[in-house]
Amino acid sequence: MASRAHRPERRQEPLSRERIVSAAVELLDTVGEGGLTFRALAERLATGPGAIYWHLSGKAELLGAATDAVVTTTLADDDTEATPQEAIRALALGVFDALDAHPWIGAYLARSPGRSTMLRVFERIGRQVQALDVPTAAQFTAASALLNYILGVAGQNAANAVNARTVQPNTDRTEFLDAVATAWAELDPDEYAFTRSVTDQLREHDDRAEFLAGIDLILAGLTARR
Repeated sequence: MASRAHRPERRQEPLSRERIVSAAVELLDTVGEGGLTFRALAERLATGPGAIYWHLSGKAELLGAATDAVVTTTLADDDTEATPQEAIRALALGVFDALDAHPWIGAYLARSPGRSTMLRVFERIGRQVQALDVPTAAQFTAASALLNYILGVAGQNAANAVNARTVQPNTDRTEFLDAVATAWAELDPDEYAFTRSVTDQLREHDDRAEFLAGIDLILAGLTARR
């Protein structure tokens, strides 16, 4: 009887910084920042913590690299055919979707506003602000307002989603918003006249659409200044 040829074992993919960062993103998406440890990451990668330290000095660098890896995907090459308004909306929506898919990013960016990736986002926004012919003296304020709105609203939206799942894990978004709107409707009509008046809009609003509507309001103000 002929002997069966011996198959060599499949060689494990070499450990690299990129592979570590990719695994860290997956781990963060699953367990959040609190669950990201070099031990947990080593188990996921089937290696030892020491091998990870060869590529990254610690958790802070790992979080920064994971954040950069995700946010960088929103910085695709500029569409040369897009208007400045369209380019800003596309960039804003890319960041919004990135934070929505990876809620841990918002908290990290709030602690590390000087990240090089955020400077690249700021640069991209600033160039479009210049293309809108915003007066030079107002360009820093305009770009800062857009960046702060994008990060603030996107980060808060991601945090709200996490809080809703934590407080009421078996409640979907529609049920959660309906419960909040019902509570608003029961507020004192004199003290909270406006809040009560928008309860139906709270129930029915779309987060992404509202986010873009805010971007459009800022852009309308910028073009009016011209």
